[in-house]
Amino acid sequence: MPNKNNYRYWFCNLLMCCGLIWVTSASALDVNITKEIAYVDTVHDGKVVRISRNQDQDHVLTGGFTKTSRKCPPYCIKSMNVSEGVQTFGELEVLDFIKNHVNNGTGVLVDARLESWHLKGTIPGSINIPFTVFGDTKNKLVLNSALSKLGVRKNSKQSFVTSMWESLQRLIKNNSVDHGYWDFSEAKKVLLWCNGMWCGQSPRAIGNLIKLGYPPEKLYYYRGGMQTWALLGLTVVVPEERGN
Repeated sequence: MPNKNNYRYWFCNLLMCCGLIWVTSASALDVNITKEIAYVDTVHDGKVVRISRNQDQDHVLTGGFTKTSRKCPPYCIKSMNVSEGVQTFGELEVLDFIKNHVNNGTGVLVDARLESWHLKGTIPGSINIPFTVFGDTKNKLVLNSALSKLGVRKNSKQSFVTSMWESLQRLIKNNSVDHGYWDFSEAKKVLLWCNGMWCGQSPRAIGNLIKLGYPPEKLYYYRGGMQTWALLGLTVVVPEERGN
């Protein structure tokens, strides 16, 4: 069940009741998403954003996403299968995820890039949780805040004996991850993405989430990322930079 306190859940449901969020027939535009789909609406930072394709058929990419080659390592081509149990998505699956999970509060679309990348432009409906957050297990306050956005809570049922055993095992294995610290029973479906098939930010985030105990079957990977999203002329929003 979606978290009833989630503003996105209530806002999207209100808009759907008013008939404002839907996937429309593709007859109205020249450049459609598919033969049947012209656009998908979602909510980003409290505002309705329409995801469609650029209607200028002469438009070409500019800037960094026009590049075909980057030094490898670190910018090596990533595998289609990022981790066992994690599904890899294309653009239509991302749009379906936005429509059926982000819009009703059962899923979270995560821009796993560093904030400097996020502020240049992001996929509508995304929240920015940099990949570094999930790997910093020593900073429990920041990690707890990030995981709470994904429906994960601190495990209040863990006994003292279990906690001590977990700590001993981590000490023996020289491992800082406490698998009993978090409760993943209400964890949401999470789709992570970064800059493209050469970008390691979302694969690292996924790997670290699995190490923390996140169920792999609830994690999804958009391999094409921002480069492919932009290549197909899909809507990009530029977030407002928030002050400290």
